[in-house]
Amino acid sequence: MKHHFPIGMLCEIAGVSRSGYYKWKRRRTNPSEKQRADQFIMSKILECEKDPDVNGNYGYPRVQTWLKRNYGLNINHKRVYRLMKKLGIQAKIRKKKWRHFGIKDQHTVSENQLNREFSSSKPNEKRATDITYLTFNGNRLYLSAVMDLYNNEIVAYQISGQNNLNLVLNTIKAAAKHRNAVGMLVHSDQGYQYTSKKYSNLLLHYDMKISMSRKGNCYDNACIESFFSHFKTECFYRKVFTEKSSVIDAVERYIWYYNHKRFQKN
Repeated sequence: MKHHFPIGMLCEIAGVSRSGYYKWKRRRTNPSEKQRADQFIMSKILECEKDPDVNGNYGYPRVQTWLKRNYGLNINHKRVYRLMKKLGIQAKIRKKKWRHFGIKDQHTVSENQLNREFSSSKPNEKRATDITYLTFNGNRLYLSAVMDLYNNEIVAYQISGQNNLNLVLNTIKAAAKHRNAVGMLVHSDQGYQYTSKKYSNLLLHYDMKISMSRKGNCYDNACIESFFSHFKTECFYRKVFTEKSSVIDAVERYIWYYNHKRFQKN
């Protein structure tokens, strides 16, 4: 258009000054030092994203650490966050969703009896449970699992399209079905399913003891979180799933492998 109309006329129509137009043009053709630095940093962020050891699992704090460790770049975390957002990069992490309750809801938070003692001297003494979501082809499934802390075995799991109370209750029932549950400690986070009256009543029915993480502290349940992380990194993120049945099959195969073949740290 500028070849057919004078620059002055176009600037007047657009409501900008000629000097402002030329300043903008110089910025486009001659990027500033900061812009060049941003381009360099973004190239390294993309390199981090493609690193097979990272596998797209890093958020901006760990990307910041990766840049410093690999290239000696001391970059403010806010700048790393801004550039990752510009690139459309987001860590593949499980996001907790908090539910707010009305006055009629009865919910009880139990003490953290496990207290990060993630080892056990015998089977069926301590167990940990949690839920993670699996997103595929625009859909989502929820995996609820129970781990025995004696050998990290996944003793029960349920998969559902609904992240609700029944998913948790059915998982506990499956875990208690063929196991001696009397006196067992079952640890979870403070998700609304685990603080519900029906959950506590079910565990009392099986003579199980209840333990819960402190609010917002994922490290209090690191054992089961670690299992979910291994599953997603070693299996789920390595494939493209389009069907629900394929996701369920992958979960079943991986849990069998995890229980029977995968080396566990003692």
